[in-house]
Amino acid sequence: MSNTGVAQSLGVAVLTISDTRSIDTDTSGQYLVEQLKAAGHSLQDRQIVIDDVYQIRAKVSAWIAEPAVHVILTTGGTGFSGRDSTPEAVAPLFDKHVEGFGEVFRALSLQEIGSSTVQSRALGGMANRTVIFCMPGSTGACRTAWEGILKEQLDATHKPCNFVGVLNTART
Repeated sequence: MSNTGVAQSLGVAVLTISDTRSIDTDTSGQYLVEQLKAAGHSLQDRQIVIDDVYQIRAKVSAWIAEPAVHVILTTGGTGFSGRDSTPEAVAPLFDKHVEGFGEVFRALSLQEIGSSTVQSRALGGMANRTVIFCMPGSTGACRTAWEGILKEQLDATHKPCNFVGVLNTART
């Protein structure tokens, strides 16, 4: 998926933030893996970490520095419960914030879950020319983000713009 519309597979890492999920019970992470593969991207890594600022930050930082990872998708830890800490862990790593991701996600989510969407702290940003999208932990929220935003924004043929042209795909 290059700027000319020629197919280019992006390297994607998926991080589930949860104190209770395992690979076997992580339906949200599995959904994202299935969708990114179906879209022609390659899974570079998939991990689960507990909802701890430093473990989240360490894993995302390692992937930001990895040349084969162009996109990082996280699921979980974006709410307001006691241990939800994904925004606090990830936002300091951003070189630039993608404010529109959270805004559009909440607008789409409003149609599905009503005013409860105000409790979503979904966010996006860029670091080292790697794009990072942090979504709530529910599979429905991941579906909303993928179908409503990510599938198109990770596709170079999507016009008038997408993220592929600003990613450091030359690093691989």
